[in-house]
Amino acid sequence: MNYLRKGILILLMTGILFGISGCGEKKTIKIASKPMTEQYILTEIIAQLIENETDYEVEITKGVGGGTTNIHPALVKGEFDLYPEYTRTAWLNVLKKEEMEKDDQKLYQQLLEEYDKMGLTWTGLYGFSNTYGLAVRQETAEQYALSTYSDLAAVSGELVFGGNPDYIELETGYARLCEAYQMQFKDTVQMEIALKYEALKNSQVDVINAFTTDAQLAANHLTLLTDDGGFFETFEAGTVVRRDALEKYPELEGILEKLNGLISEEEMQQMNYQVEVDGKEDKEVARQFLVEKGLLAG
Repeated sequence: MNYLRKGILILLMTGILFGISGCGEKKTIKIASKPMTEQYILTEIIAQLIENETDYEVEITKGVGGGTTNIHPALVKGEFDLYPEYTRTAWLNVLKKEEMEKDDQKLYQQLLEEYDKMGLTWTGLYGFSNTYGLAVRQETAEQYALSTYSDLAAVSGELVFGGNPDYIELETGYARLCEAYQMQFKDTVQMEIALKYEALKNSQVDVINAFTTDAQLAANHLTLLTDDGGFFETFEAGTVVRRDALEKYPELEGILEKLNGLISEEEMQQMNYQVEVDGKEDKEVARQFLVEKGLLAG
């Protein structure tokens, strides 16, 4: 009888232990990022917010080679749960659309519909767009009273444009820009991407093409002009996530939605600057941003 009691007791204890280990098992959310500073910061913002508000663990795979080309198929397979993406990158590289929808809201709605068929969705947009822009030195902006592309067009004959060969030679790039705004620059200089900012700083050129969240815009105190004619298409950033991940992690959707409209272009630019120029860790920069926004305790 004692043996029987001991056996029952052992079975009960084993069941309890298994139950405890099962209940205590951590759920891990897997996040991917493209190989760029901006994405490293964004994934840290997402991860820290999730870990602060839930008991979920987060695993970030930073710098996936090929970006969207490799992350999207892995997401569909379930190797990742979510990642930051840009609307028109998704339109071109995921949906393979030949014609670009000009209206941002219509494009986003079509993305939601198409992604739903793949078992994916977008939980919203962060509030900034990483797209092409035109930058000038502050003193140039002040000298010619420049704030828009139209302002620039009016004095373009006195200025030198500098751009990387890919952009200058692109059929839909420099030539189309000049045609759209009737710009006729005094001269056009081709140079590698890494040299553009230095050339502008040293007054070798007066205008360059840039990306609106480039850290070097802040590093060199440059003025980013307003595309008043809506020439450049916007690449709005947001989170793409698997629908089954939202079901598996009930708190996840609400957390991701807290990022909607939270980050301005200037704020993203400044965060990129802190990492690329000041040498801060992306994790540190992300945490400070969340603290400033009142989403993490200081």
